[in-house]
Order: sequence, then C-alpha cells, then structure tokens
Amino acid sequence: MAPDPFILSVGVVIMSYAVLATSWNFVGGFTGYISLGHAAYSGLGGYATGLLIIHTGINPWLALLAGGAVVALLAVPIGIASLRVRGASFVIVSIALVLILLLVFQSWGSFTGGSNGLRVPRPFDTSVLRPEQHERFFYLHAALLAVLLLAWWAIDRSRFGMGLKAVREDEDKAQALGVPTFTYKLVAFVVSAFFTALAGGLYALWFGYLDPIFQFSILVGSYMVLMSLLGGIRSLFGPLLGAVIVGYAVEYFKNQYGDTQFHLVAMGLLLALVVLFMPDGIIPALGQLVQRFRPQAASIREMTAEDLAEQRRTQDAADEAGAPTTTSERTDRETEGVRP
Repeated sequence: MAPDPFILSVGVVIMSYAVLATSWNFVGGFTGYISLGHAAYSGLGGYATGLLIIHTGINPWLALLAGGAVVALLAVPIGIASLRVRGASFVIVSIALVLILLLVFQSWGSFTGGSNGLRVPRPFDTSVLRPEQHERFFYLHAALLAVLLLAWWAIDRSRFGMGLKAVREDEDKAQALGVPTFTYKLVAFVVSAFFTALAGGLYALWFGYLDPIFQFSILVGSYMVLMSLLGGIRSLFGPLLGAVIVGYAVEYFKNQYGDTQFHLVAMGLLLALVVLFMPDGIIPALGQLVQRFRPQAASIREMTAEDLAEQRRTQDAADEAGAPTTTSERTDRETEGVRP
C-alpha cells in the first residue's frame, strides 16, 4: 500500500529493526544481560552471507542460513568468555567485541573489502525492479519476525524460560536452587546471536552493500536496546512496538534534517523519557494503567436476594429433617449474614 518506493524502503528498515530488537530480546529480556555490542552478530551475519555467495557461489538463501550457523558457532566461545561477568563488565565486553571486529574488517581489505565496503550479489535477477524487491524483502523480514515471535513465546512458557527468568530476577538464588544458570545463559546467548545474524544477512541481501563502519556500529546495538526498552523487554511484542516507533522516528529525522546528528539527540531524549517515566516500557505501563481502572474483585462472595432466600429455605428444610450442618456451610451463612 506504500505510495512510493521510498516509503516501502522505510517499511523494510523498520521491519529489519523489529527483527534485530526481537533477536536481542532473547538474551536481554530473558536473562537481563544488557549487550550494547549485538551489532557484532548482525555484522558478522551480513559479511558471512555476502562472502559465502562471492567465494563459493552457493544459493543466497543457503548462504543466509549457513552464515547464521557460522555466527552461532562463533558465539559459543564468545559467550563462554563474556558471560562469566555481569552488569557493567558485561556491557564493556560487548562493546569491546564490536570495536575489535570493526578494526579487523576495516584492515582485512583483501578478504572483506575493507573501508571500500563489500558488494553483495542480489538474490533476484535483474528483471525484478527495485520497488518489487522492497516488497519481497518486507515480507521476508515479516516471516522471519513471525518465527522469532513464535520462538520467544514458546521459550517464555517453557521450563527453560522459567530458568532464564529466574536468572534475570536473582542469578545467585537461582543457582542455589539448582538451576544450571551458565548453561541456560549460554543457550539464550547463542540463540540470540543466530537470529541476529539472520537479520544481518537478510539486510545484506536486501541492501546489497556492506560497510564495516555501519555494520559494526555501537549505535546499531544501542538502537536494539532502546527499542526493546521502549516497548518492554519482558513482553512479547515490546521490541516490535519499540522498533516501529524508533525506526519511524529515525527515518523521519534523517529525511527532514539530512546528514545532521539531530536524530541522535532525539533518540537520547526519548531514551531518557522512557527511563524516567516508563522504566518497564510502554506495553507494561499500559497494562498497569488498564489494571488500575479495572473493577477489583470482591473479597466476599456476593449473592442476590433471591439466592439468599433460596438458601434460607433449603437450610430450614434441612434443619427440620435433622440434616447435619457442616462447618463450611455455617461459615458461609455467617459471612452472608444468615442466622444458623
């Protein structure tokens, strides 16, 4: 329904942000570990997909899946090393990783293209025009997002998800109760890296060009955190809602103010407002607001006059017949004001 290709491309960007934020939420929302360097896995996924197509000539969609698998394997030793620290130390480690990868991919020009970037072959032939490509990739991102939401929903209701949420609330207590906290964290970390790599690879196939400065940017990882926090990291659709708001705002400010850094100022102000007034995100805040105006359940069972009269007649008949009265029945009658 987009009136022009530009609006449709903005829709693809927003959907890509939604996939990235939901992928980040597998580790941030379940375990509470805040990673500002998750752009490392999206960048690796993009480069892995592009390099596999260029150097092996395999099908682009197989390259996308293979690139995600390669990044998942790399995430295992990275997770083993980084998940041994918590809090601010984990944040610093995640930032250090993305900066190291930025330097490596900029310097290794013979393999990655270096600062000149890497051109990724398009998965569709030249007969498919750019607007039609935008439309196809919009639906491809939507399909990947649906898989992510289904996986997040399934984990949230599983025993594994309960263990992850126990880690988020109190990791030491969860470990004392027998939860294999490190194994659970590592699995969530690898799953998050895999889906983030798929998002990066799909973006590479759509955009057709990779620049290490953008692919391994702390700003991209910060956007993932902002979008998840804005919508609510503990809710299924929180990152999606945050991606719609942040993605649209970023593209709007870029279109209105060009290459200025005004969109960064706006995002900083938005993050400050969220932290101050809605620390749990928009969806939990709206849920609490609805709960506040919802009528509270009565603590005593309510009965109509007809029900009360019928109960009295039944009890009188039982008394005349000499039927015993149970303690629970006496308690109910005393609570409702009925004389035994």
